[in-house]
Amino acid sequence: MSDVKKVVLAYSGGLDTSIILKWLEDTYGCEVVTFTADLGQGEELEPARAKAEKMGVKEIYIEDLREEFVRDYVFPMFRANTIYEGEYLLGTSIARPLIAKRLVEIANQTGADAISHGATGKGNDQVRFELGAYALKPGVKVIAPWREWDLLSREKLMAYAKEHDIPVDFAKQGKKSPYSMDANLLHISYEGGILEDPWAEPEEDMWRWSVSPEAAPDTPTYIDLTYEKGDIVAIDGERLKPHEVLEKLNKLGGANGIGRLDIVENRYVGMKSRGAYETPGGTIMLKAHRAIESITLDREVAHLKDELMPRYAEMIYNGYWWSPERKLLQTIIDESQEVVNGKVRVKLYKGNVIPVGRESADTLFDENIATFEDDAGAYNQKDAEGFIKLNALRLRIAANKGRKLG
Repeated sequence: MSDVKKVVLAYSGGLDTSIILKWLEDTYGCEVVTFTADLGQGEELEPARAKAEKMGVKEIYIEDLREEFVRDYVFPMFRANTIYEGEYLLGTSIARPLIAKRLVEIANQTGADAISHGATGKGNDQVRFELGAYALKPGVKVIAPWREWDLLSREKLMAYAKEHDIPVDFAKQGKKSPYSMDANLLHISYEGGILEDPWAEPEEDMWRWSVSPEAAPDTPTYIDLTYEKGDIVAIDGERLKPHEVLEKLNKLGGANGIGRLDIVENRYVGMKSRGAYETPGGTIMLKAHRAIESITLDREVAHLKDELMPRYAEMIYNGYWWSPERKLLQTIIDESQEVVNGKVRVKLYKGNVIPVGRESADTLFDENIATFEDDAGAYNQKDAEGFIKLNALRLRIAANKGRKLG
């Protein structure tokens, strides 16, 4: 007899998690609570409720977490200009700690003994969900069906669904995309299908959020982004909530062919994986944030942030959002953003995000010093001679000792 009486399942209502729901009941003889998060994936979530009800689920949680997701996870990450391996904007990674948090909170509310997820044993998401859960509820039991069952093919899953009368739209499943997709307000990802061949170019009709750069308008779009403490608070003077900012930037970026990415990345579990991503709003945010920082941050602070960023990105990618080291770095990053206020104007054109204007009351850009015209004595050019000689001193000493440096 299983010691698991109740389990909270991260539930989408799709084929995999519908099967997991029934499998949990049969394998563990337990009650299942379903949790479905609206992170802006652009899908109607009420069908998930109907499916769960049809399968006899008594406790069903469907929650709109869009504002919390962008405010407390996406925005803090973008304050660090975070990218993984030089390209990936971490759209899937940053959603997992919030889902893990709510799974644990719902388990506490409902008195559940365990949580469960549909991540496979080959991917990063199992690590992210479970590291988060253990950090927030150390004694929680985690059930990962893909590491336990033998339903390791689409055919076996479909047969199981048919055998147990699981409400799955078989007609729709037959026409489903050949790609494994994950979407939220920050991005949509594509894996599998022809993408498993790293030489194969993605088909044009795969992309869902953006037009191709070739098909984008011939006239650029200009937008003004207002920043307060490193976060965008207004677009073209209109103040918006965090999730509304990202929604609007996604539309503007997608219409201008911005945000497509095709990469081979190194998963935490050890393998290389090829994925394609659309992150139109995030691509704009990254470029614009660096633009406002360029005039407001001290040089050494900016350079230190750039040194720390790859480590911070790895923490998020690998699932360590709920770790003391990420919290420590976040404190440093957020402190740097106190002066990141002002406005950036960007031009969106055929896949490009081009900052064309920056202004801030906290700017460190001094036109009187930087000018190529007469600076009226603001900068004494003769000072550069001593500066250069002192910085060259060790090089001159080594050269005089006969050391070859070239």
